[in-house]
Amino acid sequence: MELKRKSTQGVLNIIRFNWHFYLIAFIILVILFLFKNQFSLQIQTSFNIVVLVAIYIISTSLLVSFYIYDLSDLYQLKWIENADNKKILNINAGFDETSEIIINKFPKADLTICDFYNPEKHTEVSIKRARRAYPPNPNTISVVTGRLPFLDNTFDQTFAILSAHEIRNQAERVQFFKELNRITKSSGQIFVTEHLRDFNNFWAYSIGFFHFHSHHIWTKTFIQANLTVANEIKTTPFITTFVLEKNGITN
Repeated sequence: MELKRKSTQGVLNIIRFNWHFYLIAFIILVILFLFKNQFSLQIQTSFNIVVLVAIYIISTSLLVSFYIYDLSDLYQLKWIENADNKKILNINAGFDETSEIIINKFPKADLTICDFYNPEKHTEVSIKRARRAYPPNPNTISVVTGRLPFLDNTFDQTFAILSAHEIRNQAERVQFFKELNRITKSSGQIFVTEHLRDFNNFWAYSIGFFHFHSHHIWTKTFIQANLTVANEIKTTPFITTFVLEKNGITN
């Protein structure tokens, strides 16, 4: 994947990978517009409200996505510091936009890339389109969330960037973070970057925010995995990076 992102790469990828959703929405809106005169004025008013709300939701989500993925410094990964000469792990869920950035930013780092994408479990057509458009790094290791193929205390830093929310089952998610705990050194850190199921993301994505996990769920997950939140970093009001450490380890 190219290192330098195009000016609208993020929002255009969203449209590209989810074009079926936008096409269906467009067809429904056109049908409502063409046939609304067949109904009473009261129903026509309801149709107009539905159309306006739909246009607002779609426009807002795309504008916010453009801000997050194209205008903000999200992909500068400023929270990664001093990674050169360290063993680091970057783990994704089928679509990796960050490993090449890390490689170029920290050329002396010993980077391992993992992908827990499972085509039998992760059936979203958008992920399949993304993988066709951006094939995984050839050195990517395919893994399962419940048992990562590394020895204890292997990595200085472990990254899960916009990926861990794809683990929908709470027990599986806890086991995944127990594995991240196990393979990360006692003096190391785990960085988890995610949207949250909060007001900001509801305002931006309406019911789409249910695809994210709440702050409470993440905190519960970390506690059950015996991890402590050492810091929370906001990259825009919509993106949070949790900096995790093993219990008993402080800055």
